[in-house]
Amino acid sequence: MKFTFSLSSLRKLLSVVGLGCLTVSGSITHGAPATSHDLVVYGGTPGGIACAIAAAREGKSVLLLETTKHLGGLTTGGLSHTDVGPRPELIGGIAKEFFTQADALYADPKRTASKDFWYQEPHIAEKAFTTMLQEAKVEVIFGARVKSVEKKEARISSITTLDGKTYAGRIFVDASYEGDVMALAKVDFYVGREGREAFDEPLAGFRPAPFRFREQEYMASPDRKYTHGTPAKMSAYGKDGKLLPGINTEWPELGAADNKSQAYNFRVILTNNAANRLPIPKPANYDPLRYEILDRIIDAFPGVKYEKLVFLGALPNQKFDANASGLVQGTDHVGGNVDYPDGDYATRDRIWQDHREYVQGFLWFLANDPRVPADLRAQASEYGLAKDEFTDNENWPYQLYVREARRMRGQYVMSQRDCQKAITKPDSIGMGAFILDSHAVQRLVDKEGFVIDEGNFDIPVRPYQIPYRSVTPKKEQCTNLLVPVALSATHVTYGSIRMEPQFMILGHSTGVAAAMALEKYIPVQDVDMAALRAKLVAQGQVLELASLANLTLAENLEGIVVDDEAATYEGSWTASGYGDPIDGTSHNDGDGSKGKLSARFETTLPESGTYEVRLAYSSAPNRANNVPVKVEHAKGSDTVEVNQQKAPPVEKYFASLGQFEFTKDKPAVVTVSNEGTKGFVTVDAVQWVRVK
Repeated sequence: MKFTFSLSSLRKLLSVVGLGCLTVSGSITHGAPATSHDLVVYGGTPGGIACAIAAAREGKSVLLLETTKHLGGLTTGGLSHTDVGPRPELIGGIAKEFFTQADALYADPKRTASKDFWYQEPHIAEKAFTTMLQEAKVEVIFGARVKSVEKKEARISSITTLDGKTYAGRIFVDASYEGDVMALAKVDFYVGREGREAFDEPLAGFRPAPFRFREQEYMASPDRKYTHGTPAKMSAYGKDGKLLPGINTEWPELGAADNKSQAYNFRVILTNNAANRLPIPKPANYDPLRYEILDRIIDAFPGVKYEKLVFLGALPNQKFDANASGLVQGTDHVGGNVDYPDGDYATRDRIWQDHREYVQGFLWFLANDPRVPADLRAQASEYGLAKDEFTDNENWPYQLYVREARRMRGQYVMSQRDCQKAITKPDSIGMGAFILDSHAVQRLVDKEGFVIDEGNFDIPVRPYQIPYRSVTPKKEQCTNLLVPVALSATHVTYGSIRMEPQFMILGHSTGVAAAMALEKYIPVQDVDMAALRAKLVAQGQVLELASLANLTLAENLEGIVVDDEAATYEGSWTASGYGDPIDGTSHNDGDGSKGKLSARFETTLPESGTYEVRLAYSSAPNRANNVPVKVEHAKGSDTVEVNQQKAPPVEKYFASLGQFEFTKDKPAVVTVSNEGTKGFVTVDAVQWVRVK
């Protein structure tokens, strides 16, 4: 029996029955028999939606299976302040079409011409996605959680959902955040963090973060900025002498692999419009001890502003996408997700609810706990849940922010080098440029008894190409599956690729690739790359940029070069891609915390002798002209001042610090400080060149 409903009535029905089939006319079918399609896409995420639309436009019959009652994953589930990155021109094809469709619903030319073009309210995003799917005549089934995968040799023949329904297809796409179809198909995958040696990644594995001390003036400023790290020394212990909740004691070897993933949260939609605002409800299982570190941050910085504790990404109509600010305690439920990626549905549902209670409790604490200063409580109370969002879910986001879960081990595993050095690929099907971004993985107690965060980094990349091989399994494992979301990448690299625009880009490309494989009756691994890329470019995808590979690599320079990525930092330094730096990144002191920041470059030289020592930096008028640089050598140490307002005279990158004697059995060390400086202090690399 078929019924036709409005989208709102459809949602109400789905909330009762838990399953439905949406066709182009907006209709819903119950009790449908097992079906067969050219393409079955699992996961109504933005990547899955783009994939389904792309294949349908190629004339293929497409079924989109969504596990929840709503389309759009994070883009309709709270992540509305889109992570566009520094190169929005890389977003083309169906991804750009979606943002254009959503923007048109506001009918505001000023908005279209600004960065607000990329930001939309969740209900607007869902409306845009629904319209695009209906226009493409994609069939959608809601409430479909996969139970099993039928596979014959290296081909999937069908998938069965928890309600017992079976869906057959010629090609399958796993566009879920968790990679469930991929795992059930026995395709290799990885959960957690690779060790540093696995792919030679400097950022890989266990990496305790240094303290990032913050000034009182900064924390009391209402500027909406991410504030990463542990801003002050705070005890990791409660009044009873026991470790506070969520703090670990294990300290493995630096760079060691583990089974942990970066933290999850909910991207809660808040509003300060009193007419549309609901107070944050107190969770049923509220425990104030969960927020003790937050309370200590507040105590350490009298006058701290709400905007420093919760990042508020501005949206239309006085709404905000509330995200973790990056502090050692924020809305990220650090350590709460360990069992999620490879867990069963009961485990995931429990973790999902625990995250809701944690995030809701965090926001309630700030607005209500008597320990919070009255002024801060008043600031927090100005923000509440938006009445007109998530109306069938107590105004709470539909989607847990699963920043990473399983990651396929496919034909090619993208690693840190692929985002910063080896950035071109012959089989590019899309591009990325967002920073390598990992939120904290865990909180630790250090040897002095203070709490610190571990696992977080935010390092710039160069615009890089994403290869088709990273979305295809190994051929011997599966020949009719594509994985554009839980794709083949390391933990480090996934931190950049995991943004929703990139998932839409990859979804579009895999949809077209699937259609081409269907037409030729060939494995997805055998799709002709030249033909695929030509078709994608014709459809508006951006697959390359001019002068993409013009990057200076430390490994190609003379002598011994230690890049800024390998330096040891004291205090909070900011990574930057300004000025065409060596290996794609440099660091600067933010023109703050003077006298408290330093960067140490250390190496062991292969031979004793005299070496010229050089410092690489990016020059600009706002740089300091008196940067103290200490060189430790065989005869002691010398301090040299560098004027970073002047362009580096040696090979456009370096300024010479002088010639010094070194012995091969003693470390060679250069330390850059911001003591007594006025203006930005930058570091890019240090070079030792033997002269005799």
